[in-house]
Amino acid sequence: MKDKFYRFMQGRYGVDQFAKFTMGVALVSIVLAIFVNTGSSAGSLLDMLGLVAIVYTYFRIFSRNISKRAQENQKYLSATAKLRQRLNKEKNMMKQRKDYHIYTCPSCGQKVRIPRGKGKIEISCPKCHSKFVKRS
Repeated sequence: MKDKFYRFMQGRYGVDQFAKFTMGVALVSIVLAIFVNTGSSAGSLLDMLGLVAIVYTYFRIFSRNISKRAQENQKYLSATAKLRQRLNKEKNMMKQRKDYHIYTCPSCGQKVRIPRGKGKIEISCPKCHSKFVKRS
């Protein structure tokens, strides 16, 4: 069965970041439609949006026009590049907060990472070389 699916998907585009995003939009809209009053037009509109997003996602996944789908994905990635970069930066900062204190230089605004548990220390900024005292 797995082999048949691999043969079926051969020459088709498959799942990319834009497909994951549209599937997420579909899921969120369908879940929101459940919580919105079922008799209202907003609930049916959200249901319809979710269904259209699912159909579009599967159309993209099973498409044989690979260059067109790759172009769509590239547009999505370039449109969301700054947001994704910021989210990755924040995620990395949150990982580091367990082991490091992150201070901002009062002179230039450069962020300085100091290991936790060092007590009261004098920090020299690597960018502007100004010194400031912090407790870590």
